[in-house]
Amino acid sequence: MSATLPKATFDFFKKLEKNNNRDWFNANKPEFKAIEGEVKLFYNAVLEKLNRHDEIDKLKIFRIYRDVRFSKNKLPYKTHFGGSFHRTKPRLRGGYYLHIQPNNESFIATGFWEPAKEDLMRIRKEFEMDDSEIREILANKEFNSVWGDSFVGDEVKSAPRGFDKEHKAIDLIKKKQYIFTKKYTDKEVLDANFLNEIDKSFKAIRPFFDYMSDVLTTDLNGVSMID
Repeated sequence: MSATLPKATFDFFKKLEKNNNRDWFNANKPEFKAIEGEVKLFYNAVLEKLNRHDEIDKLKIFRIYRDVRFSKNKLPYKTHFGGSFHRTKPRLRGGYYLHIQPNNESFIATGFWEPAKEDLMRIRKEFEMDDSEIREILANKEFNSVWGDSFVGDEVKSAPRGFDKEHKAIDLIKKKQYIFTKKYTDKEVLDANFLNEIDKSFKAIRPFFDYMSDVLTTDLNGVSMID
């Protein structure tokens, strides 16, 4: 499997940014399909690496065609590749994402993008009851050497309904997403070590995933909710 991404990926998207229309894309579609084939090999190489230390049940590489039905932006094509890696449910929770885009806009992300309503409440209740374990994970030196202060996500302005806005863990409770992100330059993405860099970073998230998976598969008394 391809261990590097072709430079042509960025070159093509830069041209597409200036010619984002169906006529140009259809005329250059053979070039895109060739690049897409190589990029898919790279995503599958990431999948292979992940499955050496995790359990991934699905890789989804998103199509280049934009859904413009409900968007003010009517440009028909994305100017990036995106792919998500889903951990095996229900025992394992969370997921990984790889985004390839020119002009130093590439990034990886991992965590919980859109937790189900029930999962979000369970996480918040856990933090309300005891935030010491998650704090310990976030403060870990080895964890920080990889992910630093990249813990992001949308949040409510004050406090979710039913929670005290003065609670000591309100910074965690008010989050609606629990995501870590890392950005990369075009040069870093095209480097021969990029595949290993992605894998190293994803591997380092495991203490967070192990903790969150335990939370989301047990009730507030620590009793398993799965068979």
